[in-house]
Amino acid sequence: MHLLTGTLPMREGSHRRNALTTKKAYRWTVAPPPPDGLLTRLSEELTIAPSLVSVLINRGIDSFERARQYFRPSLDQLHDPFLMDGMHLAVDRLLRARDQKEKVLVYGDYDVDGTNGASMLHLFFSEIGCTSAYYIPDRLTEGYGISQTGVEYAKKEGVTLLVAIDCGITALAQVEYARQLGIDVIICDHHEPAEEIPNAVAVLDALKPNCRYPFKSLCGTGVGFKFIQAIARTIGQDHLVPKYIDFVALATTADIVPLVDENRVFVRLGLERLNTDTRPGIRALLEGAGLKIGQMTTGQVVFALAPRINAVGRLGDAKRAVELLISTDFESSVRFARVLEQENLNRRKIDEGVFEEAKNLVEEYFTKHGDGAIVMHQEQWHPGVVGIVASRMVERYYRPAVMLTTVEGVAKGSARSIAGVNIHQALKTVEDKLLQFGGHKYAAGVSVDLDRIDEFRDAFNAVIRGMLTEDLLTPEIHIDTEIDLSELTPKYLRVLKQFAPFGPQNMRPTFLAREVSVVGLPRIVGKDHLRFKVKKNGVTFDCIGFGLGSLLELVKTKQNALDVVFSIDESDFMGSAMTQLKIKDVR
Repeated sequence: MHLLTGTLPMREGSHRRNALTTKKAYRWTVAPPPPDGLLTRLSEELTIAPSLVSVLINRGIDSFERARQYFRPSLDQLHDPFLMDGMHLAVDRLLRARDQKEKVLVYGDYDVDGTNGASMLHLFFSEIGCTSAYYIPDRLTEGYGISQTGVEYAKKEGVTLLVAIDCGITALAQVEYARQLGIDVIICDHHEPAEEIPNAVAVLDALKPNCRYPFKSLCGTGVGFKFIQAIARTIGQDHLVPKYIDFVALATTADIVPLVDENRVFVRLGLERLNTDTRPGIRALLEGAGLKIGQMTTGQVVFALAPRINAVGRLGDAKRAVELLISTDFESSVRFARVLEQENLNRRKIDEGVFEEAKNLVEEYFTKHGDGAIVMHQEQWHPGVVGIVASRMVERYYRPAVMLTTVEGVAKGSARSIAGVNIHQALKTVEDKLLQFGGHKYAAGVSVDLDRIDEFRDAFNAVIRGMLTEDLLTPEIHIDTEIDLSELTPKYLRVLKQFAPFGPQNMRPTFLAREVSVVGLPRIVGKDHLRFKVKKNGVTFDCIGFGLGSLLELVKTKQNALDVVFSIDESDFMGSAMTQLKIKDVR
């Protein structure tokens, strides 16, 4: 790796004690150039620019066939669903429930992954002749995962098979309780398993020990889709499978899982379906958000659709999201979408209030507890927004963060992390201080006794301080390749679009251009956004640096010798597509 140093813009509120008060530089890490022979051969075979081939090779796409699959993903590239441990048992039990007219309950979660997964399985089960209903737990009264309340609801409704999606992998007691009540359970999950696996009829989770499924980064809805694939193949109705891939695209994108392997196929084909055969509920949600049908991207899912779907579960009953997603009538979908829109506005107000309060406590926090993780508890914080606030604290202060509130006499909340720090592993190290935890490498849910919060904070901080290094504490910009601005021809930009969909492990390519000249007068627009033009070798581009207003003077004074790191963005300006450089940093 080539390491370069750029400037990190100071952000409001970032005056922190000791290391946190220091103005840090981003690490510019330039991917190593691939072997010349491979670069030349693949560039000729694909007839695309060497710099684009360099990006492909550094993403593991080092042959014509892999490039073909990358640029032309298809359902044929998906793995055999029966490679997943427990799949035969799950299919047999579901089909027996269908044939014997048993009542099936799809048990989801209140986030985008859980509501999309529940919607997808409920619709599919109904389509193949199952008597299906769905259940989403209440975030405030039941919390995450299979609850005793949910199991008792299933019993009352005469359910004999419960299919959990996006939850269940750690629900040992709840699955046992269901068994005692005569309810079989199938689990479709993607979270980290504990040492003991629930005694369900079948547990589908690629992270299970000894599961030979080759792709380990599915979201919960992705696991549910594999279940659908297996059922459809067994009953000879494979033609039903593609119509559910839009649910997987939404969930995969919103859950921020790696967009490689199967996930990239799901999102690419799912977005195509969302844009061409839009379900009434999604159409209503898009129109309510002011987005155009037919132009949905992963960015719009993450920043526009996902927050609206999540909002109803954060502030109330998440079943409203399922009602929207499964709706077949546009007029009723519009009514549901208005509810989601209003709840999202309410969520934003609450989120902003909690975030401002947390920011005001930061300086005192670091003075008292030292430089490590941020672990804060306020009993009045809304449990529906602490996860969002934890993410915002990580973004602002670049430290792992755990934000806790009080729910029924217990401190509950969310943990988020920075790149290179496995938050799940850190929590596991101090699990003796916790009532419960579960999640991923970068995100987890946490419960702790109120009288043990300080004990947990001290132990967790000690673990995190042992994991942190100076490199980890310096945000990194990964640069795919160095280019000359003259390379950015219309053909180049057309090929670059085919790298989409973008997301973790397939991010929008980042480029470095050296010694460009600044044209005209740089200025601040909007809320601290830096706008200017750059020129080199007769080619000029508009630039926008979101939140980079602090770099204005640097750009003004280095007008003829500026190195810029950027991605390439196409924005809609007055109805016309406009290519601009989205600046990440300058030096």
